[in-house]
Amino acid sequence: MSENTSFTREDPWRIFRIMAEFVDSFETLSKSGPAVTIFGSARTKPSDKYYRAAHDIAKGLAKHNLAVITGGGPGIMEAANKGAMQNGGKSIGLNIELPHEQAGNRYANVPIHFHYFFSRKVCFVKYSLGFIYMPGGFGTLDELFEVATLVQTQRIPQFPLILFGREYWKGLMQWMKTELEDKHGYISHGDLGLLKVTDDVNEVIEIIRDYERRVGSPATPPKAFA
Repeated sequence: MSENTSFTREDPWRIFRIMAEFVDSFETLSKSGPAVTIFGSARTKPSDKYYRAAHDIAKGLAKHNLAVITGGGPGIMEAANKGAMQNGGKSIGLNIELPHEQAGNRYANVPIHFHYFFSRKVCFVKYSLGFIYMPGGFGTLDELFEVATLVQTQRIPQFPLILFGREYWKGLMQWMKTELEDKHGYISHGDLGLLKVTDDVNEVIEIIRDYERRVGSPATPPKAFA
């Protein structure tokens, strides 16, 4: 079978798998109420201070009836799902099939499984009113810059984008200030103000709660998903 014939025969069927992922996830998440997504490394150990912080943040969010969404895997994701579950909250895990790192954690009481990264990424953004970025690698940075771009271009509302861990994030923040803003003008003055850096668990929770009080959950889908 030629490559072109294979493409014709197989790719249209992938559309149905993609549609199924969106239908299943939208149906579940639309019933979950206001939610906050917590990103971070799958490699973070339970003994790590950021694991403990993610647990406490999620626990505090659940106390205020906010669902917690993670990627559903180990590390920071496990910590956040655990904190939400232990405080009786909705602990949502959007798990992705990966050959090496990712395996679903047992603390997600609303597990949703994905084959495609892009459909999973849509669900992170579509059903969240705030985003918390714990220290992490390529995946965390990918989500950070994608959501920041959507906010900067006004495709979604100016949701709180919180970077937890001053020591971890200070190098990136300084580089963006020096290279992107001051030296080259690749971002506008004030764009870095979209990102809030903190080490305070209670401040994270209060930022999210203040946004919810002021703005509430969006009644209509953001422009990016309309």
